[in-house]
Amino acid sequence: MARFSFFAIMALAMASVTNGFAPVSAPSNAVTGSRFSTELGVAIDTSDIKNGMTIELDGEPWKVLGFSIMKQARGAAKTTIKFKNLIKGNTIENTYRSGEKFETALIEKSDHQYTYADGDLFYFMNSETFEEVPVSAKTVDDQEDWLEEGMEVSLVFFKGNVIEVVVPSTGVYEIVETEPTIKGNTAQGHTKPALLSCGATVTIPGYLEQGEMIKVDTGKRAFLERANK
Repeated sequence: MARFSFFAIMALAMASVTNGFAPVSAPSNAVTGSRFSTELGVAIDTSDIKNGMTIELDGEPWKVLGFSIMKQARGAAKTTIKFKNLIKGNTIENTYRSGEKFETALIEKSDHQYTYADGDLFYFMNSETFEEVPVSAKTVDDQEDWLEEGMEVSLVFFKGNVIEVVVPSTGVYEIVETEPTIKGNTAQGHTKPALLSCGATVTIPGYLEQGEMIKVDTGKRAFLERANK
């Protein structure tokens, strides 16, 4: 069922003026009119690889999920890299000789507000132009767990198409469901699972209660600290 809100109504009103919604594959000019940045495609080698960077392989964008370097007694070191295809969603692991060349993907990043979801589409609005960009659930992936109405996120574009949704690295959420604290069981190190207001589940210290606000690391899905309401 569609989940509409103030933001959704505003976006729909603007869409009616421009004769309909933007296509799922957003045009390249979707990034104009709001805060955006461009990462140019540049030549690098294995020594430049970092987690989170986006590499272009065979014309497609691949995100580096992790890498390891194996030094050998004789010969050059080898680097094994785990990639995720940001279009298809599959992952691969490739091993490269030291010094092998790559090219970073030419991507654009733009700030949008999350407005609502309808079926398998999530809608994000440019806060300056009010242009609406629909993004598939496959592209949103597990970032869906952190989305809340009105949240500012970064949309990543490759050749005019949204390939990734990046939520803030930290967020403050309410604990909506967790086990009650058992008297005498608040020793340091005791933890329990908690469902947050955004829909994500994280592990929290045993002394925290339902209704409290906490700050979490969205990338690591980890509790950071208790937060003020």
